[in-house]
Amino acid sequence: MSSMEIWSNDQPQTLSAPYFQSPEFTLFQGDSLELMRGMADAQFDMIFADPPYFLSNGGVTCKNGRMVSVDKGRWDRSQGAQANHEFNMAWLNECQRLLKPNGTMWVSGTHHVIYSIGFAMQLLDFKILNDIAWFKVNPPPNLSCRYFTHGTETILWAAKNHKAKYTFNYALMKEENGGKQMKNLWSIMSPRKDEKTFGKHPTQKPMELLRRIVLASTDEGATILDPFSGSGTTGIAAVSHGRKYVGLDQSDEYLDLSIRRFQGLQELQEAEG
Repeated sequence: MSSMEIWSNDQPQTLSAPYFQSPEFTLFQGDSLELMRGMADAQFDMIFADPPYFLSNGGVTCKNGRMVSVDKGRWDRSQGAQANHEFNMAWLNECQRLLKPNGTMWVSGTHHVIYSIGFAMQLLDFKILNDIAWFKVNPPPNLSCRYFTHGTETILWAAKNHKAKYTFNYALMKEENGGKQMKNLWSIMSPRKDEKTFGKHPTQKPMELLRRIVLASTDEGATILDPFSGSGTTGIAAVSHGRKYVGLDQSDEYLDLSIRRFQGLQELQEAEG
């Protein structure tokens, strides 16, 4: 197919041709909000989003022992608290519309953005199920020495609304936690070196984090959306476990990285038979 047809109110809407498409892994390039507005309701079983943190202000951080700029690009620059919140309301509203009736939404963020996300979710009548504290184990040091090192990130998990009969694979999560109930504190290392074989993204999430999210809240055959796809970690985790994936991103650099990672996964799966 050269394009994806999305049906709304019995009339076909057509997105621009996918940047890349296979039966289980599809990427679109463009403004995420505009792309989502071109899709019909109730398309996805789960959405994972790692939205802009609005941190690209000319500051610095430590990476591999070196001081580097945190300027990730224009997409990550703050336009002020009110404008940032309005943006979060807009894309979350589209995500809620795109979720199936029993679908769930995961959003990852630091303190710079997560409180706006949580408030927006409440205003939109999502049902917040958990706030996951992701303990990064090996975070970069705090160069300013003027506050505590940021060693955690918050992930909000929410159902589409308070009526949703959402999926939670409790038994599997308990099994993965040595037979004990899994808590909302997850100790997971930052992405390993081998996860960056094909290239890297400034806010890349570890595969183990997305693997757990995918397995916890979807069943095999589910369709997953990531509106800020980045390096495609959500998609690789989804396809690795029998789910289908749609990713949206503006950057051809990161879309190409996602394709290389997907093709690498295909080669590995073929080699393993």
